[in-house]
Amino acid sequence: MRPWMSDYGLWSLAIINSVVFISFAYSFFKPRTTRDWRSFSAFSAFLVALFTEMYGFPLTIYLMSGWLQSHYPNVNWFSHDAGHLLEMMFGWKANPHAGPFHVLSFVFIGGGFFLISAGWKPLYDAQRRHMLATTGIYSYVRHPQYDGFVLVMFGFLLQWPTILTLAMFPVLVFMYVRLARSEEREAIAEFGDSYLQYKKVVPSFFPHLNRLFGPPADASAGHG
Repeated sequence: MRPWMSDYGLWSLAIINSVVFISFAYSFFKPRTTRDWRSFSAFSAFLVALFTEMYGFPLTIYLMSGWLQSHYPNVNWFSHDAGHLLEMMFGWKANPHAGPFHVLSFVFIGGGFFLISAGWKPLYDAQRRHMLATTGIYSYVRHPQYDGFVLVMFGFLLQWPTILTLAMFPVLVFMYVRLARSEEREAIAEFGDSYLQYKKVVPSFFPHLNRLFGPPADASAGHG
């Protein structure tokens, strides 16, 4: 076995981390519909790809090893810490876990899981009453849970970027936007003017800054 593989080949950790984070996301998102499962499955695939490279086999480092070694000769690129590519490339070599990109990644990951969690209860309550979700986080954005998935994935990209997850990220963002648009067409067909009025007041994915620091939107309709 190659010496650097002692830092990888930890397939049990790859499996455990995948299961833990996927279960954690499931406990917040609680997919029920086919569309829910589609978005959750795509998110899960992203996590599996991430932890496979983080603990199993460092495909990105392996493919880029020649370029990395020639441009950053003082870094042991096959050490586990070197998987924090941004910290290494910007010179934060002493303890990458305390580096700015790693710390910032936890802000995005935590914020993403918060949005996923915050979006579940008002949506569940509204669906149970056959109404539109307009309270709580749904008074700021129409699709908070999709926002949450994107933030979590972006946070992990800051922490441990890989070729595969970088390629998956824009595809998944595009998929979530399409799913959101599909949900909105169904909501308009079911709720008509109520949803159209809600749509005028509350943005899709990016909250109005004045509402972030003020009262929530006075909306009477939401979904997704």
